Amino acid sequence: MSLRPAVTSSGLGVDVGHRALTVWRALSAIVLLAMGGIHLYLVFHGVGGLLGKLFVLNAVGALVLTIAIMVLRGQLLSLATVLSLLFMVGTLLALVLALTVGLFGIHEVWSFTLVPTTVVVESIGTVILAVTAALMLRSRRAP
Repeated sequence: MSLRPAVTSSGLGVDVGHRALTVWRALSAIVLLAMGGIHLYLVFHGVGGLLGKLFVLNAVGALVLTIAIMVLRGQLLSLATVLSLLFMVGTLLALVLALTVGLFGIHEVWSFTLVPTTVVVESIGTVILAVTAALMLRSRRAP
C-alpha cells in the first residue's frame, strides 16, 4: 500500500505511503481554500478597486490549484503542487510587502480586517505545501 521508496541525499530509502500523501494533499487543498476564502471574504466585505480584483483572481487561482491537487496524478500533480507552493509564497510575500514598503501603491496595516489571520494561514500553508511538494517530488524520483 505504499508508493515507491524515495531516495534521500544520504542514500537511505524513505517509504512515502499513499495514505500519507493523500493526507498532505488534503491539507494542501484546505490551506489553499482557506487562503482563497479569506480573499473572497474581503472582497464581499468592502475591498474594491485594483485590490479587490486581485483578491478575486487570488480566490479563483486558489480554487483551480485546489482542484488540480485533488484530481491530477503523476507529473502534473507534482507540477500543481509546486505551483501551489509558489502561489502561496507569492501571496504571503505580497502581503508582507504591502505591510512594510507598499505594493502597487497599496499600503496595508496590521489592524486591517483578517491581516493577522491571513499571515498565520499563509505561513502555515507555505509549510504544508512545502512538505507536500517535497514528498511528491521524492516519490517521483524513487527508483
